Amino acid sequence: MKSRTKKPSRDGVFDRIYDVVRLIPKGKVATYGQVAAAAGNPRWSRVVGYALHVNPDPKTIKCHRVVDRNGRLSPAFVFGGCNAQAELLKAEGVEVSEDGHVDLKKYLWHFE
Repeated sequence: MKSRTKKPSRDGVFDRIYDVVRLIPKGKVATYGQVAAAAGNPRWSRVVGYALHVNPDPKTIKCHRVVDRNGRLSPAFVFGGCNAQAELLKAEGVEVSEDGHVDLKKYLWHFE
C-alpha cells in the first residue's frame, strides 16, 4: 500500500497564510501571490483572499497590508468598508493614489 501525503486542511493552510501576513511590517505591503508563495504554494492567491476575508484577529493579522499584483486595494475591504484599507495604510505612512493603488516599487515588502 502506497503512503499518501495528506493534503493540508483548510485551517492549516489559513494558519500558514496568517503567519505570513503577520510578518509584513508596518508601512509595507505584500501581494496575494507573495503571501501564497511564502505560505507554501504560489497558486494559493485566491485562497489568501478567502483566508483574509474570514480573518479571526484583525488586530494582529494586518490583512490591510495585502494588495493585488498591481498594487490595487480591495474594492470591498472586509473590515470597515471600501475606504478602510486605504485609511489603515495611510495611517502607517503608505501613500495610496486616488484610484486606490499603492506604488509597489516603493512599498512592496521583500520576503527574505
